[in-house]
Amino acid sequence: MRVRAGIILVHDGKLALIERHRQGRHYFSFPGGGVDEDESPQETAIREAEEELGIHIKIQQKAAEVLFNGNVQHYFLVESFSGEFGTGTGEEYGEYDPVHGTYHPLWMPLADVLNNNVVPRGLAELVVRSEREGWAAEPVIIVEKK
Repeated sequence: MRVRAGIILVHDGKLALIERHRQGRHYFSFPGGGVDEDESPQETAIREAEEELGIHIKIQQKAAEVLFNGNVQHYFLVESFSGEFGTGTGEEYGEYDPVHGTYHPLWMPLADVLNNNVVPRGLAELVVRSEREGWAAEPVIIVEKK
């Protein structure tokens, strides 16, 4: 089983995402990555935000758990408190690798999220709904189909 942790960062009506071109696919994903053996999902989310986006974050709450192909993904609602968005220096920003594709951090207006290929889809729908209606106190469980 592979465990992943990611962030949900909304600012001024826009959602922080990573635009990806990989193996002939074009999609947008939530910033995050694999949980290392010696860290918690919260620590992973904080590390990945710095590596992928160049920002330091504070976790507000665990917002969702996504179950996909037997793997667990933890997503945290966060706020940024320092750093410059788009200055990530993670290994994915090194030399172009056709296997892993491209990584481009961007702000997508919430009004556009459901009109684009944002994955996981159930999480994208949860973010749009929760930003409009309010976030649940407990994490929402989302089961994604392939």
